[in-house]
Amino acid sequence: MKFSVAYLPSTRHSASPYRLFDEHGREVVWANAFLDDKHLLQRSPRSLRSYAFDLLHFARWAHPAVDAQPPRQLVELNQSILRDYLRFQLDQQPCPAPQTINHRLDLLRALYRFHFACEVPGEARFQSFYTTRSPLGYGRPGRAARCGLHLPEPKTVMLPLTAAEVAQFWESFHTFRDLALVGLMLHDGLRSGEALALRVVDVRLAEAQILVRGKGRKQRLLPLSQDIGEVLQKYLWWERPPTQSPALFVCLKGRSRGTALSPAGLRSLFRYHRRRSDVLQANPHRIRHYAASRTMPRGAERSGSRPSEHGGLVGHYHSSRGIVRTLGIRAV
Repeated sequence: MKFSVAYLPSTRHSASPYRLFDEHGREVVWANAFLDDKHLLQRSPRSLRSYAFDLLHFARWAHPAVDAQPPRQLVELNQSILRDYLRFQLDQQPCPAPQTINHRLDLLRALYRFHFACEVPGEARFQSFYTTRSPLGYGRPGRAARCGLHLPEPKTVMLPLTAAEVAQFWESFHTFRDLALVGLMLHDGLRSGEALALRVVDVRLAEAQILVRGKGRKQRLLPLSQDIGEVLQKYLWWERPPTQSPALFVCLKGRSRGTALSPAGLRSLFRYHRRRSDVLQANPHRIRHYAASRTMPRGAERSGSRPSEHGGLVGHYHSSRGIVRTLGIRAV
């Protein structure tokens, strides 16, 4: 049986907009009930989307006979079935990352607890310990216990772009929308999701401020530099098409003209400018780290501090083209 994930924003407010369906268009009840429960707990849309696709992966592996009843692998879930599911993922080509596999295993445990109100049998036998530390990067490390089957996750260090790479990448943008979008990431260290979630009413040009909604539905008020403010003003006056969408950044052309810029659209935009500028490592996350590296105290990046904890403010200046060209770097 084939399964798929559908995004239905018109679904009632108490239900998750992400739904699982079978090949006949019927809802997968046991999976959608879990998604609805997470939606009631105010999980973010991106989290719901991640849950939905992990449930889709499990459903394709389990092949449930009836959509309304949980599959046998879930009803009889134990360490042996978890290992079988782990082997299935490790044998896939390409093999998923350890973080992806661990997320799917954790979701399966949460799904079992949701349906049967108890832990997976035998979990206590797989107890392991790991060290924790303050998100600010200082203080004595702690020790926490983890139960269940987990793969070791390699620790990666995100190296920010160099000033020359940022300048080269920046020069490939020409529209006021794209300059404002990337400029906010460089100046205030915005995440890609935060930039896309901005609304027109969040921009306060008179006060030189912008309201940002971040992770955990937290709001923060950030300063808006004069240069970025001028670019935003020109975008709103000259480029932004007439639309009923409240989103600040919208599509400028094509069939989607006037609709909110989507994460897929942002990824496509960055892919195009990576090829055009020949800066193949440029992405929103590295740009955010570059913004943080310009404002962090020396050594803070290596200590594990987060960009948002250091303000993310970077100097700007005008170029001969009349709009912001670089942020604390020389134009090329």
